[in-house]
Amino acid sequence: MTTNPADERAYFFKIDTTIKKIRNSLQRQLDEAGFDLTVDQWVLLDHVCRNPGINQTELAEMTVKDTPTVTRILDLLIRKDLAERRPDATDRRKFSLHLTPAGQTLFDQALPIVVAVRRKGWGDMSDTDYQNLTRILDSIHQNVSR
Repeated sequence: MTTNPADERAYFFKIDTTIKKIRNSLQRQLDEAGFDLTVDQWVLLDHVCRNPGINQTELAEMTVKDTPTVTRILDLLIRKDLAERRPDATDRRKFSLHLTPAGQTLFDQALPIVVAVRRKGWGDMSDTDYQNLTRILDSIHQNVSR
């Protein structure tokens, strides 16, 4: 029996620890800049900004977070006056999500920090490196989604 190298290598551990390092670095930078914002709050803020009118179910799917977690984070963003729920025009049972003016301002101020952390992590890797990384991660994602 031939052993697959992936059987012995905990590649998922490398992925997980890398993600944690990036999240910790971003959180530290947000804190140092004086933002009252967690990385998870940023993720939702970012997706609502880029997808105005998205509903909570779509947001949960897009961010790969469970619905109760999304609801809890959204409630915090709403209490901070960064986001708002509006009744959906086509379905009274749903709400569409939007940034408030304060939320848009915070997004605009925090985005350069997020970009700087991403650039630091990427370093001097090439476009080919990016294409290879996304190809590999997409393959892993598809394999575990089957």
